Amino acid sequence: MRLDDYDNDIDVGEAQGGGGFGGGGGGLLFGLLPLIGSRFGCGGIVVVLIVLALFGGLGNLGSMFGGGSAPTTTSRSGGTSVASVCDASPERRTTCNAFSSAENTWEAVFARNGQRFAPPGLRFYTDGDQSGCGAAMSASGPFYCPSDNDIYLDTAFFNELANRFGARGDFAQYYVVAHEFGHHIQSLTGASERVQNIQRSSGQAEGNAASVRLELQADCYAGVWAGLNRDRLEPGDIEEGMTAAAAIGDDTLTQGRASPESFTHGTSAQRQYWLRRGLQTADPAQCDTFAAGAV
Repeated sequence: MRLDDYDNDIDVGEAQGGGGFGGGGGGLLFGLLPLIGSRFGCGGIVVVLIVLALFGGLGNLGSMFGGGSAPTTTSRSGGTSVASVCDASPERRTTCNAFSSAENTWEAVFARNGQRFAPPGLRFYTDGDQSGCGAAMSASGPFYCPSDNDIYLDTAFFNELANRFGARGDFAQYYVVAHEFGHHIQSLTGASERVQNIQRSSGQAEGNAASVRLELQADCYAGVWAGLNRDRLEPGDIEEGMTAAAAIGDDTLTQGRASPESFTHGTSAQRQYWLRRGLQTADPAQCDTFAAGAV
């Protein structure tokens, strides 16, 4: 996918370093569980435990994309230059390009609908740092934190995505960023709060089902972003996106050994369907995964 260079006014920076978290796999796992539980519910913890058992190591959990010190900020906050952060590695530059494109695209969508758009921030982290939602650890993969409206990403995840799960290519990486940006859109529209309320007031099965709908809508929003930038797509991009979506389906990650009631992100087929729907329609209104019978 051909993307222009990132804009110099994007809000990007480093997460506040915590110097790592130390300990072996079990210690790291129990430190990670509260973060996973707060975001994905008990079902998310179950899926993580199953995947850990199947693949034999916490470091393999990063491919599941999904209180601490405030992250350091740059650009809009007057700190370190955007270039010094985004140009630190090719992977970071790729991330910044996708993030900047998503910001411009969604700002235009909101403007056309007469709505105010507030952009998120992008925070890079390595191994173990802090986010407004607690620990930012490589094992948790990329995530969006609604407490500080920031997207957190360790670019090592892209290597995991390509080498372990065969999801290679720049569009696979762009899809990851666009999906997390989709969670910010859900925060702005109130969908995230709606799901949180369901999870607080309902049982585990209902909470997990709501989480699946939320994740699939973020996939659809990622597709909308790509669809609105269709003139920049190159041969093979869509296939790269579909491969990535399939690689992170709950059924694929658990090799079919977990019950659907425990799923928190959706099956590979569901993720591919909603990504394709967003790409083909380029219309956020077509991403209502919460409608009856939609999922």
